[in-house]
Amino acid sequence: MTTTFITGANKSLGYETARRLIEAGHTVLLGARDPERGQTAADALGARFVQIDVTDDASVAAAAADVEAREGGIDVLINNAGVLGTHSPADRITAADAGEVFEVNVVGIVRVTHAFLPLLRKSANPVIVNVSSGMGSFAATHDTGRVEGRAIAPLYTASKAAVTMLTTQYAKSWPDVKVNAADPGYTATDFNGNSGPQTVTEGTDAIVELATVGADGPTGTFRDRHGEMPW
Repeated sequence: MTTTFITGANKSLGYETARRLIEAGHTVLLGARDPERGQTAADALGARFVQIDVTDDASVAAAAADVEAREGGIDVLINNAGVLGTHSPADRITAADAGEVFEVNVVGIVRVTHAFLPLLRKSANPVIVNVSSGMGSFAATHDTGRVEGRAIAPLYTASKAAVTMLTTQYAKSWPDVKVNAADPGYTATDFNGNSGPQTVTEGTDAIVELATVGADGPTGTFRDRHGEMPW
C-alpha cells in the first residue's frame, strides 16, 4: 500500500488530489493547518488527518513524529500548501508581504521536506511532488498568448519560480528520490474566485500523474496535464 502525505489538503486542489489518490488505492494522510476543517475533510474522504502548519517548525516536527509513530514512513510527499498573497500593485508591495508568501510557498516546502525526507527514505520508491505553477515559468509569463503572460503577481510568480528551481536542485541532490514539480494550470479554485476554465479534477491531473510514477519514472521535471512545461 502506498502511503501519501499531502499538505494543504482540506480544500481545492489538495482535497481533490487526496480523493483521487484514495480512489487509486493510496493510504492518504491529509495535512491541514486548521484542525476542524482538516478533520472534516479527512472524514469525508476516508483519510487520516494530521495537523500541520508549514510555517511552524514545531508543528511540522510534530506532524512528522506523528506519522513516524503511526505509519512508520511514507512513500509520497505532496507539497501542496500555498498562498497567493497580496493583491497590491507592485509599488505598494512590502517586505512583510514578501515574507508571508515565501514563508508558505518556498520555506514551507523546505521545512516539510527536511522533516519528512527520513520517512520517505524508508520507501522502496520515494516520490516528492511540489505544486508549482505556470505563473513561475519564465517562458509562460513572457508569452502574451498565455494567461500567465497577461497576469501580474510579483510575489506569487517569484515564489513559484523558486519552487520549480528548488525542485530541480533537490532532484539533482537526491538520485534515490523522484522529485518533480506540477503546474495545475488555470483551475477554478478559491485562489481565483473560481474563475479558472479547468475543473479541480483537470487541475490535479499532473499532480496525480507525478505522485504515481514508478521506480523508472522521471525526476527533476516540470509538468502540467498536457506534458512538459517550459522553464
